[in-house]
Amino acid sequence: MADKFLRGAMILTMAGLMVKILGSVNRILLSRLLGGEGIGLYQMAYPVFLLMLSVSSAGIPIAISIIVSEKVAKGQFKAAEQVFKISLGLMVITGLCFALTLFFGAGWLVESGFVRDPRAYYGLIALTPAVFFSTILASFRGYFQGYQMMTPPAVSQILEQFTRVVTMVVLAYCLLPYGLEYAAAGAAFGAVPGAITGLIVLSFFFRRLRKNTAAAPQLANTETESVYTVAKRLAMLALPVSCANIMVPVTSSIDMLLVPNCLYASGYTIEQATTLFGYLTGMGMPLVMMATIVTVSLAAGIVPAISEAFTLGDKLTIIKKSRTAMNICCLITFPAAAGLWVLATPIAQMIYNAPQAGEAIRHLAPSACLLGIHQVTTGMLQGIGKTAVPMWNMLLSAVVKIGAVMFLTVTPLNIVGAAWASNINFGLAALLNIIFLLRSGITFNAKVLAKLLAATLLMAAAAELIYTFVNGLFGNTIAAITTIFAAIAVYAVLLFVLKAVSKDDLEKIPFIGSKIKRR
Repeated sequence: MADKFLRGAMILTMAGLMVKILGSVNRILLSRLLGGEGIGLYQMAYPVFLLMLSVSSAGIPIAISIIVSEKVAKGQFKAAEQVFKISLGLMVITGLCFALTLFFGAGWLVESGFVRDPRAYYGLIALTPAVFFSTILASFRGYFQGYQMMTPPAVSQILEQFTRVVTMVVLAYCLLPYGLEYAAAGAAFGAVPGAITGLIVLSFFFRRLRKNTAAAPQLANTETESVYTVAKRLAMLALPVSCANIMVPVTSSIDMLLVPNCLYASGYTIEQATTLFGYLTGMGMPLVMMATIVTVSLAAGIVPAISEAFTLGDKLTIIKKSRTAMNICCLITFPAAAGLWVLATPIAQMIYNAPQAGEAIRHLAPSACLLGIHQVTTGMLQGIGKTAVPMWNMLLSAVVKIGAVMFLTVTPLNIVGAAWASNINFGLAALLNIIFLLRSGITFNAKVLAKLLAATLLMAAAAELIYTFVNGLFGNTIAAITTIFAAIAVYAVLLFVLKAVSKDDLEKIPFIGSKIKRR
């Protein structure tokens, strides 16, 4: 029987894939519509929004899911709903405060030089309402994750992204005649109707869940806690999680603040520096994030799963679930990073019509694997109660990244150096997480991971040969698509040849495992 957390992770993965596909289509359209300079303007504003959202709400879904799952396990549904209501009230206040902070602080960010290009001001203002609505949305998602109901968050994510994409493209197209800065601001504003759509969808699911829990039998011990007690525990759980999650947009902000300035100091014009910055963060990073769809879902599902086992003192289950999550993480991210390295320029030409972005994308490719491992191991640490550890690990790695950006970006490496600064950041954070997990008694199957790495390296070599051959016959687009599918087939065969994946592993896969078992 498939593990519950794997089933939830697969639901979120499928939703995440659809969201990323929509986002990729959006990125392609915007890249062609706005070009590297326009995408660079958008990317200067959007990391600030992510930073504000991370500060205001990043830890809330995890905190709510942990507390709600405890209440639900005891049959205390009224207490679980109380936790949600208190968190929702806190998020309304917090979201409003941070939205106003961004609105009145946007001018200062530009004047002080934190946002290098003054034209990004309009994008910052356009994102202000999104901070408010997205902060509230975090409470709803954490509540459903506490019930281990992943379908409502999945549906809301898909509809939110669809609304966002349509709005972004339409507004960017309509505002482009008025100037590139207004078109970039219109694209940024797409996050607002998207968040509102997500709220409407989850409100519908919440009403349905409330009816079901009202009819469910309540246990005798259903006393609700005081608002102060619940709020205090939410804060104690959410604060370190927020500080850990905040470091991802913080590192994006590091890129925003330092990379264009370092490139400018190296002799590039502001326009050239903005364009190179767009290649790295606007074209390269979305491809990296595409590879982490599964790891984001695994991280979301592993926290309550491990937390439950940790509460029961079931260390064997903790190790089992941790190994499963790590194996799946590497199964996906190893080949994704290798494929992105080999096909960086062909993919940049095929998707963005910007082959000159290939160099930045290639050297950013290792982040696809390193970020994925960091995300999953962070979820494991949070599940065993070490919520502060990922925070300190990411803080240390961010400090190291600052030095790496300043040193590597001003050398002849330029944008390639900035890419490797990101690799160093995610790699160091992941390594520190793993060290703390090993010290906590959580070990991984090194033999399986080594086989996955071997299969990945062989697949990469095959992909290089296949692309070179097909490209000479049919051109880049056909060669790139053919190579991707051929590499997937080669990798699948190698997994079984090297015995990195067994039939027993396939039988554990949700939805399809039972069909394989009957054969």
